[in-house]
Amino acid sequence: MSNPRDTLVRYDAAMRTNHWLVAMAFVLAALSGLALFHPALFWLSYLFGGGPWTRVLHPFIGLFMVLVFLGLSSRVWDENRLASADWQWLRQWRDLVNNREERLPEVGRYNGGQKLLFFVLVVCLLTLFVTGFLIWRAYFTLPVGLVRLSSVLHAIAALVLVCAILVHIYAGFWVRGSMHAMLRGTVTPGWAWKHHRAWFRQITHASNPRAGSD
Repeated sequence: MSNPRDTLVRYDAAMRTNHWLVAMAFVLAALSGLALFHPALFWLSYLFGGGPWTRVLHPFIGLFMVLVFLGLSSRVWDENRLASADWQWLRQWRDLVNNREERLPEVGRYNGGQKLLFFVLVVCLLTLFVTGFLIWRAYFTLPVGLVRLSSVLHAIAALVLVCAILVHIYAGFWVRGSMHAMLRGTVTPGWAWKHHRAWFRQITHASNPRAGSD
């Protein structure tokens, strides 16, 4: 076990709490949405007290997820802007999967894959919010054609979101140390140097400005 003094803070408590609230809301929204999507999956509605309760709760769970994600995205938006180095990082994906990260461009707090995933989440959640609002027929009456189109777009955005989250989960387990960072908030200097070298240089320079001038 590493000494706490030998670790770097990657995510503070507020960010970790925000992340896991989004994650829990996503699971509940996905399960309730699947229950409403196809009769073969209707049995999932029993997790929410039956069909009527699932229909009532699903929009509110989705709305909660969007609101919590807004809080998270407002904190990380600037650090997720894609730069030329990120596109180069994405083009060299073969080096990543073959564990040749020393050939990749140095990245900051988030790499090109994480940034691309972030904006996929933004687009999907925005689409889900708008279309979900339009098909929330308990409170709004709109043309049937618009409701049907919104339902199709809602299902497509939900499918893309589920696939993106599955990739996110896989990457979290695949890159050793990532789950510890999301649970405890810290990483080792070696982990930071290997996976996010520019971020490592930034935070170590911030904590010891004279080191960069020696």
